[in-house]
Amino acid sequence: MRRHVTGMAALAVAAAALLISANASAFSPADIAGAGVKRSDIIQVAKQKKPPQRYWRTKVRFRTDEAPGTIIVDTNSKYLYYIDGSNRATRYGIGVGRDGFGWSGVVKVGRKAEWPSWTPPAEMRVRERAKGRILPITQPGGIDNPLGARALYLYKGGRDTIFRIHGTNQPWTIGQNMSSGCIRMMNEDVEHLYERAGIGTKVVVIGPGSKPGDTYFDDRGVDIFRTIFGG
Repeated sequence: MRRHVTGMAALAVAAAALLISANASAFSPADIAGAGVKRSDIIQVAKQKKPPQRYWRTKVRFRTDEAPGTIIVDTNSKYLYYIDGSNRATRYGIGVGRDGFGWSGVVKVGRKAEWPSWTPPAEMRVRERAKGRILPITQPGGIDNPLGARALYLYKGGRDTIFRIHGTNQPWTIGQNMSSGCIRMMNEDVEHLYERAGIGTKVVVIGPGSKPGDTYFDDRGVDIFRTIFGG
């Protein structure tokens, strides 16, 4: 019995060490490509403060009645889930809409863009002008663009909702209510999601107006073995 306990303890220590190592590699700054983006800019972004570790990308044990390939956004917990398969999901930390800008509903990814340009809505420009901040009509994509490295444009009934899942040049805001309704992610996370979620991907946003039972899901915590060994 003592040998068995010792062996299990050693396995736990080894698993923990591997998990730390896996996390370190998974969350290193992603390589940035694109016109107008310099290596010095990449280094600058890499030095920016990251959000608390609970918002770092993680593989979790996850139950839901939604199909694999679906995105579930829980604005209350500030998590976005990509359903990998039965009882499996990848969990990402997100920033969401501040008071008065939250929303809920079922939408689809209607368009995708790398290093997207930003065209703030007219009402946003008016609102910010009243605060003394002049927004551009359109800002080209780049390291200082609020939409970050990637954007997934959310559509409903074939029409643009004006909401996006996008990166950010302020990674420390992940986990907070800061946006005007868009869902923001760390650049390395939105790049990861971008490669997996295609046009037509179903996106379920749970927020103001959602009713208990509208979408069933149960986040059961970190999937240690899948994090260490992959899959």
